[in-house]
Amino acid sequence: MQKRGQLTDRVKEKSKELLGYEIEQVELRLMPYIKYQMMNEQKLNTNVINGPERKILSKWRELGHIEGGASGLKITKAFWDIINEILFLSYVDIDI
Repeated sequence: MQKRGQLTDRVKEKSKELLGYEIEQVELRLMPYIKYQMMNEQKLNTNVINGPERKILSKWRELGHIEGGASGLKITKAFWDIINEILFLSYVDIDI
């Protein structure tokens, strides 16, 4: 059974397949926040982003996955799809 937000081997493998590298727990936990923000305010709240998360956001910017931040956040369709695939595997029990 999949536990909520658990970084399992299948999540690590999927991240390597989709992103080219194995994500860590902090990156996995940042993805639902990004998804939520894109569906709502479409900007980052810098008061809730910590140092390790800022590094991940910088990496995503360098890779061309996202643009902007507190004044307005943009995300590529490809990265949106990747986040959703990874979140499905890490938050939803796929026992059906």
